[in-house]
Amino acid sequence: MIIVVSVGGSVLARTLDAEKFRVYASVLKEIAKNNTLFVVTGGGRAARDYIGVARELDADEATCDLIGIELTRLNARLLIAALGDAAYSEPPLDYKEAKRASLSGKIIIMGGVAPGQTTDAVSAVLAEYIGADLLINATSIDGVYTSDPKKNRDAKKLDKLTPKQLIEIVLATEMVAGANAPVDLLAAKVIERSDIKTIVLNGEKPENILEAVKGKHSGTVIKK
Repeated sequence: MIIVVSVGGSVLARTLDAEKFRVYASVLKEIAKNNTLFVVTGGGRAARDYIGVARELDADEATCDLIGIELTRLNARLLIAALGDAAYSEPPLDYKEAKRASLSGKIIIMGGVAPGQTTDAVSAVLAEYIGADLLINATSIDGVYTSDPKKNRDAKKLDKLTPKQLIEIVLATEMVAGANAPVDLLAAKVIERSDIKTIVLNGEKPENILEAVKGKHSGTVIKK
């Protein structure tokens, strides 16, 4: 299979712990034994901190996005270091470069691409562009809920839903200030238009990603 894994910075680099990168690298190597693997890394708290300072300095939003992208690529480089020879040596800067790099047979690790796109969106567009069989979104929550579980105790976890239902949930969640959507709206729309099989799961334990590849997981499956 061709697999794209989106790893949120909040789970990969919350405290910038080398051991977390090592454990992720071990799991990714296992997945790559029988699959073509692409990984998109988020920026996490460090990116938010840098962007916060940039805003205090009156930087425009596009500049803030570019700063965030640099942080995602730093996390990509740390994961490449953890993977060693198993990874392509440089984070691709765009989708075409990522596709070309995959001809190396190595695991491809990349960060953000352009202002206005989160790494959620990057992973969805990448999955669409390379014809991925599966997109896994490893986040700090264990799936998609009817509403933000951090804000609403009555939110219910969904085992399965369609891309259209995902968009409805994302739209409802994004309308509430400070709420956390399972993926962003652009990612949800790309998933819908290309009908990319997607699994949203908890990435705190990287083994959850390996289990999802094997067809065993406790996350949420998004598919028409």
